[in-house]
Amino acid sequence: MELKFTELGQDEFAFRETDGDTVKAEITWTQLADLMVMEYTYVEESLRNKGLAKELVDRAAAYARENQFKMQPVCSYVAETFERSDEYNDVKA
Repeated sequence: MELKFTELGQDEFAFRETDGDTVKAEITWTQLADLMVMEYTYVEESLRNKGLAKELVDRAAAYARENQFKMQPVCSYVAETFERSDEYNDVKA
C-alpha cells in the first residue's frame, strides 16, 4: 500500500491510499503547532481486517517522530491502538 501525504486544507492533513478519486484508506489530523490532533481513521470495507488501519497509525506516528510532534487521539481507533501498545509512548500527547 502506498500512503500519500495529503494537505486537505489549512492545518488539515492526511495519509491516504487512493484509487483514482476514490479514497480506499486514510488517517486525518489537524496540526496545532507541534500537536497532531488525530481525528479520523477509515479503511474501505473490502480492505478491512488486513492491518491497514494500524499501518495508517504507524505511518502517522513515524511522521510525528520525524518532525518531533506529539499525537492526541480524538479518533477512537487511534486511542485504542495507543492503549494496546507501548510502541507509541514517545508520540503520545
